[in-house]
Amino acid sequence: MPENTPAPSRRAAVVINPMKSSGADFRAAFHRLCEAQGWAEPLWLETTAKDTGLGQARQALEQGVDVVIAAGGDGTVRCVAGVLAGSGIPMGIVPLGTGNLLARNLGIDITDPVAASYDVLNGSEKSIDVIKARLDHSDQEEVFLVMAGLGYDAAIMANTLDELKDRVGWLAYVEAGIRHLPGKPVKATISIDGQAPVRRRIRSVMVGNCGKIMGGVEIFPDAKVDDGILDVVILAPAGRFGWLNVLSGVFGRKRSKNRSVEYFAGKTAEIDLGHEQEFQLDGDHLGTGTHLAVAVERDALKIRMSA
Repeated sequence: MPENTPAPSRRAAVVINPMKSSGADFRAAFHRLCEAQGWAEPLWLETTAKDTGLGQARQALEQGVDVVIAAGGDGTVRCVAGVLAGSGIPMGIVPLGTGNLLARNLGIDITDPVAASYDVLNGSEKSIDVIKARLDHSDQEEVFLVMAGLGYDAAIMANTLDELKDRVGWLAYVEAGIRHLPGKPVKATISIDGQAPVRRRIRSVMVGNCGKIMGGVEIFPDAKVDDGILDVVILAPAGRFGWLNVLSGVFGRKRSKNRSVEYFAGKTAEIDLGHEQEFQLDGDHLGTGTHLAVAVERDALKIRMSA
């Protein structure tokens, strides 16, 4: 580099799930991209089975980088976001997973990792909401960006076959969903913003920050990632045609008249179940529980992306 040419002042960190990436090819391409766009040599941090992104994101912050890129699936994105939320340092997303739900909701390129990287380096910042969750009154607070679920949907995440995901992508979740259609409802009490609770017998309760889930299904039609509101949907199939009513409630126009699918919205929600159900955050199965408390933090996370 000539002496009169200033050194690049901006630096990116990449927190990458090596199991999802294309290996050395993407790393080399990203290094070339940084050089071509006037960014310094990036900090490259691979996740592990024991540390799926939290430690790497903290290390990136300690190094004083200008953007931390989560390169992987929704689980990697969630872990990185949990560290960056409230820090003021933006997150970039390079989708490498099966669902890539936050990326899809934000309109980020999910087909080309290099193109998505280019958009991060040359993009602008957008603030989005983060939802914080506590399971079974735990002292440990988790964050999510897309959706939390108790019950049927979490059982799907827990029992989707990895080898099938590798072969058919998100359709593997459909297969798991069909396998878990049979099941017993559980008593649930749901309170929004501390108001009088509603009581139902449910198969699933989901809390959303975004509208779209697998296959482009808009399970939360009114959800916006930056509106300061969390959306709650209750799935309560009953009788012989219960799941058909659920489908009608999700895809039909007269949602308010269908008790198999009910929608609520607010800034906080508290859910109590009669007995333990599977629990997931952004597709990560995190065990079982009977109580979930969630609260939205508006504009807590900056995303760097194309305008």
